[in-house]
Amino acid sequence: MNASLQTAPAPFAPHLNPEQRRAAVYGIDGPHGFSAGPLLIIAGAGTGKTNTLAHRVAHLLLKGVPPERILLLTFTRRAAQEMLRRAERIVAQTLPAGGPGGAGAHRLTWSGTFHSIGNRLLRMHASALGLDPAFSVLDRGDAADLMDLVRQELGLARKEKRFPRKDTCLAIYSHRVNSQRSLRETLDEAFPWCREWEDELTQLYRRYVETKHGQQLLDYDDLLLYWHVCMQEPSLAREIGARFAHVLVDEYQDTNALQAQIIHAMKPDGVGLCVVGDDAQAIYSFRAATVDNILDFPQRFTPPAEIITLERNYRSVEPILAAANRLMAAGTRQFRKQLRSGIASQRKPRYVTVRDDQAQALYVVEQVLAAREQGTLLRRQAVLMRTSHHSDMLELELLRRNIPYVKYGGLKFLEAAHVKDVLAVLRWVDNPRNRIAGFRVLQLLPGVGPAHADRCLKVFAASGYAWETLEQYRPPLAAAEDWAPLVALVRELSAADQWPGQLERLRRWYEPHLQRIYDAAAARLGDLDQLERISAQFATRERFVTELTLDPPQATGDLAGDPLLDEDYLILSTVHSAKGQEWDAVYVLNVADGNFPNEHATGRPDLIEEERRLLYVAITRAKRDLHLIAPLKYYITQQSRTGDAHVYGARSRFLSEEVLQAFEHTTWPAGVVHAPGAAAGGTVRVDVLGKLKGMWE
Repeated sequence: MNASLQTAPAPFAPHLNPEQRRAAVYGIDGPHGFSAGPLLIIAGAGTGKTNTLAHRVAHLLLKGVPPERILLLTFTRRAAQEMLRRAERIVAQTLPAGGPGGAGAHRLTWSGTFHSIGNRLLRMHASALGLDPAFSVLDRGDAADLMDLVRQELGLARKEKRFPRKDTCLAIYSHRVNSQRSLRETLDEAFPWCREWEDELTQLYRRYVETKHGQQLLDYDDLLLYWHVCMQEPSLAREIGARFAHVLVDEYQDTNALQAQIIHAMKPDGVGLCVVGDDAQAIYSFRAATVDNILDFPQRFTPPAEIITLERNYRSVEPILAAANRLMAAGTRQFRKQLRSGIASQRKPRYVTVRDDQAQALYVVEQVLAAREQGTLLRRQAVLMRTSHHSDMLELELLRRNIPYVKYGGLKFLEAAHVKDVLAVLRWVDNPRNRIAGFRVLQLLPGVGPAHADRCLKVFAASGYAWETLEQYRPPLAAAEDWAPLVALVRELSAADQWPGQLERLRRWYEPHLQRIYDAAAARLGDLDQLERISAQFATRERFVTELTLDPPQATGDLAGDPLLDEDYLILSTVHSAKGQEWDAVYVLNVADGNFPNEHATGRPDLIEEERRLLYVAITRAKRDLHLIAPLKYYITQQSRTGDAHVYGARSRFLSEEVLQAFEHTTWPAGVVHAPGAAAGGTVRVDVLGKLKGMWE
C-alpha cells in the first residue's frame, strides 16, 4: 500500500513540529475509511515521542477509527495510560462541545503491555489452545519454584557436578523462548558455563512445560509463546489480526524476536502498523531484546515502510547533545540522526578525572550540594552507574553526610513473602490445579511441612480437585485447629460471585498466621492494607491477580530511609533503570574501559555497540549539567578492607579525541597542597644514585 502524507491541516498542528506532525497524521482517507501503510518513527532521545504517539492515536480517533479497533502496545502500563490520557485530552479539545458519543466514547479498550494483551487474547481463544480460560499466571518467583520442583523430581539437583540452580535454569529457558534461538545457541552465547548440561536441561524444560500444562499454569514467557503459537495458525492469525485496524507499538527497539514475529503475523502486509523507537537506545539484549527488529523493520515490507525521524530535542542543552551526537557518530549500523536543541548554553559537559572511588564519591557529594545551594533540588539530580554496586562508596558518604537518597533497583513488592502468601491463596482459589500456590498455602498452617503438603495435594488431585476432599482430609495434629478455617475460606472464595470484600475476608484469616510466622508484623500488615486498596481498582479476582503479576509495583524497601521525613532526596539508579527519565544534573560513575564498555561485553562487536548505546542513554538523561567521572585507581575487591592493591583504569574507548572535544576536561581536586613548611623547590641536592650504588661496594 502506498499511503501518502495528509496535507490537510490537523487541528493539533500548533502543538507539534513538522516531523512530529507528519508522523501523527501519516495515512490517507479512502472509501473504507482512514488507512496507512507501515510506518517507522525514529524518535531520538527527548524528541517528544510520547506526545507524537498520543497525537497519532488522537488522529485515528478523529478520523473515525473505532476505539476498539486500535491496539496500543507498550512496555509498561503507566506508559499506555499516559498516552491514552493525552490522546483523550486532545480529542476532547478538538471535538466541539457535546460532540458525538459524549465522554468516554473515544476511550481505547485495547492498550497495555505485550504480556497483558497476550493474557486477554489467550483467555478469549483458550479452547483452541487446550487451555482453561481460568488458567493461572505464575510470577517469576513461582515459576522458579516450579522449575526447582521439577529439577528435584528429575534428580538433577543430586548430580556429582554443579547443576545450574533454579533461577539460572529459568533464565536460560526465558532467553531461549524470547530469542527464538536453539538451546545450544542460547548456552553458547549467554550461558557458556552450562554447555555440558544441554541434554539434562532439555529434559528439564520438557517436563517443566508438561507440568505447567497439566496444572493449567502459564509463566511470564508463556503469555508471549502461546500468543505466538496462535499466530502460526492461519485462521487464528487472521481473526486476531482483523480485530485491529491499527496496531501501534512503542519502544520497538526493546522488542525480542518473539514479539516482533507476533506483530508481523498480525499485520503481514504492514497496513495499519506503526512502530516507534530509537535504535540508539536499544540496551536490553540481556532480556533477549534485539536491535535488529527496528533496524530491519523497513525492509520487511514491499514497498519499504515509511521512515520519519524526530531529531529536535526538547530536553537537553545544545552542548550535551553535541557530545551525544559525536559519541553515536562513531557507531556502526544505525539510523543516523543529529539531535538538535533550541536551548543554548555556554557550559560544556564535564569529563572529570579523580584519584579513586572515594574521591569520586567526594566529588559527587560536593557537586550535588553545590547545585542544591544554587536552586537545583536533590530529586532533580541523579547519579547513574553501569552496575548497582558501583555506588557503594558513594552511599556510605551520603549516609555520613546525612543526605537522603532513593536507589532504583531491588526487591519488587510482590517478592515480599507475606504478599506472596496472600496472592497464593487467590491463585489457588482461581485455579485448584495450581500446585505451586496450593503448596505454599498449606505450609502456612502450623505443623504442615513440604511432605504433608505434597501428600495432601496428591489426594486433592486424585479427587479431581474437589474442595470437599479437603474437609475429609486428616491434617497433622498441630494443624487440626486451623484446618477447618482454611477449608472454609477457600470454599467461600471459590463460590463467591462478587470480587469486592474477598481480600478483606482473606486478610482476616491470614492475619494471625502472619503474626505467628513473620517479624515486623505491623509493617507487613501495612503492605496488605495497600494491597487491599489496589484491589478496588479491578473488577474481578482474576484481573487483579493477573495484572498485579504482569505489572508489579516497586517495594517501599527500595528507599534509603523514609522519604517523608526529608524535604528532598537524591536519585541513584543504574543506567538501564534510568531509561525514559530525565534530570537537571546527571553524574555518571566509573566511565572507563571495563565499565563503559563492560568487560564482559568486549568479546563481541554487537555487544560493544550496545555498550556505546548505554553510555548514550546515560548522557541524554541530562537536561543542563552532565558529569562523566573517571577514577584512575580501581581497588581489587578480593583483599582485606585496609588493603591497597589496585589497577589503573583505562580511558573508555568510546571517548575518542573527537568526542572529548565536546567536554570540558577537569581533574579533581584541582591541585596538590604541600605540607606546611615544605619547599616546593629548594637548593639541596641529594646524590641518590651514588648512595644506592654504595650499597653494593
